[in-house]
Amino acid sequence: MNGMSLQTDNEFLPLATPNLAGNEQRYLNECVASTFVSSVGEFVTRFEQESAQALGALYGAAVSSGTAALHLGLLALGVRPGDLVIMPSFTFIATANAVAHAGASPWLMDVDPLNWTLDPELLVHELREHASAQGDVVIHRPTGKRIGAILPVHTLGSPADMDAINSIAREYGLPVLADGAACLGAKYKGRDLGSLADLTTLSFNGNKTVTAGGGGVVASDDQALVDHARHLSTQAKTGPGYRHDHVGYNYRLTNLQAAVGCAQLEQLTGFVERKRAIHRTYNQAWQELEGWEPFPEPAWAKSACWFSGVVCPDAATASALRDHLAKSRIAAGEFWTPVHLQTPYMNCAQSHMGVCTPLWPRIVVLPCSTHLTGAQQQRVINAVLDAYQVG
Repeated sequence: MNGMSLQTDNEFLPLATPNLAGNEQRYLNECVASTFVSSVGEFVTRFEQESAQALGALYGAAVSSGTAALHLGLLALGVRPGDLVIMPSFTFIATANAVAHAGASPWLMDVDPLNWTLDPELLVHELREHASAQGDVVIHRPTGKRIGAILPVHTLGSPADMDAINSIAREYGLPVLADGAACLGAKYKGRDLGSLADLTTLSFNGNKTVTAGGGGVVASDDQALVDHARHLSTQAKTGPGYRHDHVGYNYRLTNLQAAVGCAQLEQLTGFVERKRAIHRTYNQAWQELEGWEPFPEPAWAKSACWFSGVVCPDAATASALRDHLAKSRIAAGEFWTPVHLQTPYMNCAQSHMGVCTPLWPRIVVLPCSTHLTGAQQQRVINAVLDAYQVG
């Protein structure tokens, strides 16, 4: 979908649709003409290099999805079946699913209310209360399981407090894999995110700020880790014959997808600027609404602002707002149900969830496509203000 589909005053406004106004068609035509449409081709190589560069990392391996990137990242860092992986509960379930795919289990923790990312103070408390070093490993005492890694999430493209998390990780000798699904364009204390974890993963799903229609990337300054992830993604094949040295996966990205991704990356700067402008406009609009809160903006980070919206006073108000906007033909999304409330993970190790449990049902995600016009955003704001007055 392009900007031409969002023109009329009464047309349905979706949450986030791809902006395909660049070289996507041209690169797809080049890809088809070359006949390299599968997992080998110049666009795959280019996409790996350019996505890693955009993240501020030296190396990148392109794979079939963000979930696949997380799975391979965990394996590359040595997470083993039976391990625990520390991660926030306040994330899309794919983060936890990747941990399960690696044969491990999540140790779920609450988030900082100021930025919705893994709370370092809580992390320290939980490790001191429930973990012990035994030789060269760290054991979660209640379960006896080895802790394999820490997996912070850059929620909605807003960086987790990586200096604090990395300091804790070094103290306990744990590797760090950052789920940066929507973080391209973000900054942490003026720094790019690609060098702030042992590995960082990206997603290029259709609703991301830049998309390949799907796909993911495993990125790092450590070439050996990235090469290992890439090796596992190609069935762990060695040499020209049919020899394989690990249990591998068919997680390869196609050249067709990479062609779209390369065209999207060319527009990254403008896309992120537009996302931030939408975010600012929404947040300013809610300043005078008593009990209604903006999406967070931590002072030490510059978010990529993947999604924007409003935090209502309570779940009932949020539900009523979504119903009101639906009648105005405006999409209004629910937010992620925290992982500790999801059926597969209810019995996982977890901290007290005093922040994310009451927070998630109050969040309403609002239209934020990069080609959303000022007039269309004002239409959304007017509808929210109308609902506030009625409420």
